[in-house]
Amino acid sequence: MREQAISPKVGNRSGMSKYRASAGASQRPVRRESEGGSLLVRVRSIAGYLPAFLKVTLAIIVGILVFAGYRAAASASFFQIRKVEVQGTSRVSADDVRAVVRKDVEKTGVWKADLKGISAHLEKFTWVRSAVVSRVLPDGIRVRITERVPRAVVRTASGRFRWVDDDAVLLGEMLPTDHIPPFFLRGLNEEDPEGAREENRERVAKFLELQRDWEAAGLSERVSEVNVMDMQDIRAQLAAENAQIEVRLGSEDQAKRLKDALEKLDAQAQGGRGSSISYIDMNQGKRAIFGMTPGAHRSDEVAQPNTTVTATNDVAANHDGPVVGPRDRTVATTPRNADDKPKKGNARPVTKKDPEKTRNTDPRR
Repeated sequence: MREQAISPKVGNRSGMSKYRASAGASQRPVRRESEGGSLLVRVRSIAGYLPAFLKVTLAIIVGILVFAGYRAAASASFFQIRKVEVQGTSRVSADDVRAVVRKDVEKTGVWKADLKGISAHLEKFTWVRSAVVSRVLPDGIRVRITERVPRAVVRTASGRFRWVDDDAVLLGEMLPTDHIPPFFLRGLNEEDPEGAREENRERVAKFLELQRDWEAAGLSERVSEVNVMDMQDIRAQLAAENAQIEVRLGSEDQAKRLKDALEKLDAQAQGGRGSSISYIDMNQGKRAIFGMTPGAHRSDEVAQPNTTVTATNDVAANHDGPVVGPRDRTVATTPRNADDKPKKGNARPVTKKDPEKTRNTDPRR
């Protein structure tokens, strides 16, 4: 008789699904860390075992590598100059500015360009007051120019008329199209302009002060030029029909003294003596001393009543007093008109002829 083997009953379909679900949940793989994070962790772990001097050595090596990379990048064609932007030029040639920049940056490249050196080269231009240079990476340079402003016209020792700025820097020559100032400046130190720069700057500042004051007082049109070589003895040369007259104004109150001098000059001109005056010295304030052209007048043309005329060429004019003019010798004079009769004691005696005596001595009788 054959035996039947009966296999044990495992379970239903639902029981198998629960088993598989639980098995799957227990065998889920763990997420791996990123490669970057693991590398950083390894480096930190290794650095923790290194001594301090090895850490310093490693930092130095890294710095050398960075510097070498910087040099390689700076010398690359990527930073070679291709564009130069120039701003603020009016009298300065923009092409000349670009030429200087390209020459200075050609070998170094934009990245290593010496910006201060370029600025110093550009400020050697006559009309350039300041130059601000900056990089425009990767291949450009920007230049902002501030030009000098002409403030006055100076007549140089050679007779040329040139513009000058507030810093007493001689600029270009005055052009026919330029606005002509009311009067010119004289007296800058041209022999050593760099060494006397501060003194020349003071002279220009004083000249501009006089220009403002005289224009406000309406006196500038009567002045041709101002000499400020000696700041303690400032002198003004007059214009037009009085061009031969120099007014010595001293070191203070130049506007008031010039006004007083012109008033006294006008008074002298009304008497017909204006053309014979060579200078007016106002150093004493209200009292004016007139310098006369030698031999311009005779004694009866200048002398006033009860006035002594000296042998000098100076004419002293007090505020309310008389005028003293030049003479060849010291002499006391009194006014004489055509109708005046000579006074007793001052005239020669005149001998009158006796008609009877003349008749008796006539040889023809």
